[in-house]
Amino acid sequence: MIESFAPVYDGESRVLILGSMASVKSLEEGFYYMHPRNRFWGTLAAITGDPVPDAVEDRKKYLLAHHIALMDSIKTCERKGSLDSDIRDVVPNDIASVIAASKIKAVFCNGTKSYEVAKKAFPDIGFVKLPSTSPANAGAWDIGKWMQIREYLK
Repeated sequence: MIESFAPVYDGESRVLILGSMASVKSLEEGFYYMHPRNRFWGTLAAITGDPVPDAVEDRKKYLLAHHIALMDSIKTCERKGSLDSDIRDVVPNDIASVIAASKIKAVFCNGTKSYEVAKKAFPDIGFVKLPSTSPANAGAWDIGKWMQIREYLK
């Protein structure tokens, strides 16, 4: 079994971004989206207009300063490698408690697996599926859909 990281959020968070489960590289580094070819942090820089720091603790501060919450839709699962298609035995994360403890107005899912797990576990929450920032999703990448997050950060 592999386990996701603790969610990053506070009472002022306005947007929640859900991944599926951290990649092998991210698990090794101890934080979300640490694979150098993943477009997540570059996408956030484009959305916020601010560069993303390199250090993990500074990335947490960056997220909170921009009122962005971050967590995975999966708390634990079985998986060999980093592909979402290899995820088995999913235990969903408690997305509803993060929403209840913050000012989150919109929940965005980074890719199909995140969306499917979140929607199945919490069918009454409205989730917006965005194209995955994973390097495995290079052909379907569209930053334009991610830019709608800006509206909730104002």
